[in-house]
Amino acid sequence: MTTITVCDASGATHVVECDDGVTVMEALRPLDLGVAGDCEGSVACATCHVWVEGDWLARTGEPADPEADMLDCAFHVRPNSRLSCRIVVTPELDGLQVTVPA
Repeated sequence: MTTITVCDASGATHVVECDDGVTVMEALRPLDLGVAGDCEGSVACATCHVWVEGDWLARTGEPADPEADMLDCAFHVRPNSRLSCRIVVTPELDGLQVTVPA
C-alpha cells in the first residue's frame, strides 16, 4: 500500500492508502474529495486535475502531450498541474502530496 496526502478544495487534509498499480484518480474518485474523473481516465476531460506539491512533480513527471493539451482546458492550471488519471501509484510515490483545486 502507498499513502497519498490530499488537500481538498476546502483545505481539509486527508491521508489515503492506495493499492499500487491504480491511478491517483482511481484511488481518490470514490472518496468524494473533488476528483470526478468523468472520462474514466481516457484523457478526455480535466475533472481529475490536481496540483502535485513540492518535489513530487519531479517524481510524477511532466505531462505528456495529450495530458498537456487537456490541461489547457482546465481551470486554475499551474506549472505543477497534472491529471490524476495519468499518475500511476507506485511504492516510489509513497507520501505523494496533491491538492485538488477549487
